[in-house]
Amino acid sequence: MRATWRWFGPRDNVPVEWMLQAGVRGVVSALHHVPPGSEWSAQEIARRQAEIGCRADGSPSNLKWEVVESLPVSEAIKTQTGDWKAHIAAWRASLQTLAAADIKVVCYNFMPVLDWTRTDLAYRVGHGGTAMRFDAVDFAAFDLHVLKRPGAAAETPEPLRDAAAERHRAMTEADRAQLARNLVMGLPGGQPGLTLDALRAHLGTYDAIDAGRLRRHLADFLSEVVPMAEKLGMRLCCHPDDPPWPLLGLPRIMSNLEDYRALTRAVDSPANGVTLCSGSLGASSGNDLVAMMKALGPKVHFLHLRNVLRENDLGSFHEAEHLSGDTDMPALIDAVLSEEARRRAAGRADKDIPFRPDHGQDILDDLGRQAQPGYPAIGRLKGLAELNGVIAGLEYIHHGR
Repeated sequence: MRATWRWFGPRDNVPVEWMLQAGVRGVVSALHHVPPGSEWSAQEIARRQAEIGCRADGSPSNLKWEVVESLPVSEAIKTQTGDWKAHIAAWRASLQTLAAADIKVVCYNFMPVLDWTRTDLAYRVGHGGTAMRFDAVDFAAFDLHVLKRPGAAAETPEPLRDAAAERHRAMTEADRAQLARNLVMGLPGGQPGLTLDALRAHLGTYDAIDAGRLRRHLADFLSEVVPMAEKLGMRLCCHPDDPPWPLLGLPRIMSNLEDYRALTRAVDSPANGVTLCSGSLGASSGNDLVAMMKALGPKVHFLHLRNVLRENDLGSFHEAEHLSGDTDMPALIDAVLSEEARRRAAGRADKDIPFRPDHGQDILDDLGRQAQPGYPAIGRLKGLAELNGVIAGLEYIHHGR
């Protein structure tokens, strides 16, 4: 398993030196400033590579940009509206330029409108640190009483409707505004100035798109990009829905094992694969992460290892410590190591699967640093250390390494 670290570029308050000190072997990054649907230029890719490869004092870091996360799929592609064909052409051109720069793993997602969704970005946990949280009652209160989305009441179970009404009554206007700001952080680029009317307009683009139609659009996209990726020796890996169930009336098609089987069947190619995110998928009690790793193993090109603690049957959860949530992380890592052993025996070049300690709780100095939500320095360092300890122990005991 190859330890990597997500880095948001020069604006990230975790400098390159800290990644080195954390002990990672590669870097996960993207050109976050380039709008979805636009082609990534060789110059911008080279600039990001140079930023990763250099410490603040000008000396080489010897770190390389190894995984793209994400090369965004525009809303036009997902809905097949507007300039969607030009956007696919730009995506294909970006693949060619990334391959020429020797970057071969590309993570993307096909979530409509929202990316990840959380109602609280600094939920206080028992030890005094903070974590990101999804409170199902808060979310329903927003959907029903702040956004006032048509159809929301019919889609919300009665116990949750009642709890949401009570929660909304107890909120101040400042509480409601903060909840809305937290939720739009999951939009591509995190659009803090997005109005409720603008969000309603985004949602309206999916009025005629159900899950079946969105799956067809995904298959159309894959048919255009996967053959090129295979020719270039690249590996594309689709990230799951976060959380893995419908939100705001939007279709979700990457939420469970059957969804991923449909993805890999749509275009059968070694380039068409999976980002197995144990946190996103683990928010649903219906997802067995160990079984998913075993079933999808040959197609898993990238791993996000994090844990969540499911709080109730309504769908509330928060980001737990990496070894303390509802996912059996040692068992999942053991399944990953077994897959890697099969790859070595088969002579696969991608025998070491890149992983990163996804998210983390804000602890110690993190609490005053105001990092990108979910990406504290010390919380992720702690998670990586825990994961590395599990990996080392399992390799020693079970895999003879």
